[in-house]
Amino acid sequence: MKNHTKTAAIILAAGKGTRMQSRTPKQYLTLENKPVLFYSLETFSKLDIIDEIILVVSKGEAEYCREQIIESYGIEKVKAVTEGGAERYLSVWKGIKQVSADVDYVMIHDSARPLITPETIKEAYKVLVNKGACVVGVPVKDTIKQVDEELTVTETLPRNTLWAAQTPQCFRKDEITFAYNNMYKAIEEAKKNGNEVCITDDAMIVEAYGNVAVCMVPGEYTNIKITTPEDIELVYGEFAKLYLKYM
Repeated sequence: MKNHTKTAAIILAAGKGTRMQSRTPKQYLTLENKPVLFYSLETFSKLDIIDEIILVVSKGEAEYCREQIIESYGIEKVKAVTEGGAERYLSVWKGIKQVSADVDYVMIHDSARPLITPETIKEAYKVLVNKGACVVGVPVKDTIKQVDEELTVTETLPRNTLWAAQTPQCFRKDEITFAYNNMYKAIEEAKKNGNEVCITDDAMIVEAYGNVAVCMVPGEYTNIKITTPEDIELVYGEFAKLYLKYM
């Protein structure tokens, strides 16, 4: 019998980052002389609540990540480095399948969010254990307009109910596995009817195909995702203030 519950962090680093307009994938861009990917790995590996890490990378990059990042920087707790799929949800599923059988919870995080803090991860973990599924996010600051194909505004959405989802996105392993199995059935059925299933994040799968409610965990606006060249400038601006105090 297990003495305690176990948690795995799945770090996603399989994106190509085409919007960065760079030949170097965003997870390998340097931030204070270290690759962006390093920071997420290091932050999760130092937490007692994390028992193992699964790193999901693009095809052909596993050996590079093992040698040049994990071994070079002495990152601990990395159980496996596996290649991702063509879509995000496929990469996540490949990561989940590498998680140890006795792990109870998974926390899925984008490596392109290098400024995630230990405090936010710990708060997400508390909600995860209590509720079974949660997403880190922040209230939107802007007024959100819904438009049609001609960019005509069709509705102004109530800002007080809107949150911007970030990562980590966290689930009981059995819950997200259940949701994924249902999702794949839905995808096959949609294909038969000539339809497509659009999936943008992990929580969406649990929301649509799972049997547990997903809760929002207040995060930090500094948990920036590097997507465009402007984002890397924002991350540099926050780095000294936020990350160095944890080193």
